[in-house]
Amino acid sequence: MDRRKHRRVPAQVQGFLLGNSHEIEGVTLDLSVGGARFDCDLEVYPGKVIRVRLIIPGAEEPVSIEDARVQWVGEDTFGVSFQNVRPAELDELEQLIDEFEEGEGSGHA
Repeated sequence: MDRRKHRRVPAQVQGFLLGNSHEIEGVTLDLSVGGARFDCDLEVYPGKVIRVRLIIPGAEEPVSIEDARVQWVGEDTFGVSFQNVRPAELDELEQLIDEFEEGEGSGHA
């Protein structure tokens, strides 16, 4: 049984993660409005709170999530849950996920 509350898509979105007083580039391997799995060299541990800025294609500003809590850490990846996301950021994430699903369903990239 899937414990997730949100639709999750295998979208690769460029982002910047701030954790240890410096920002490191990373990419999402999957994404939902509630969190993401990242491929990134940032040193993290479960419970650590980092800041995430996602570069959404077509958006004027990056989606900025101030509180992303690390849930698990793998060999080269880690998962975060988004905390206290502002409504404008939620709207951007929802739109990106909708567009990704529509693109996948139609067979067009």
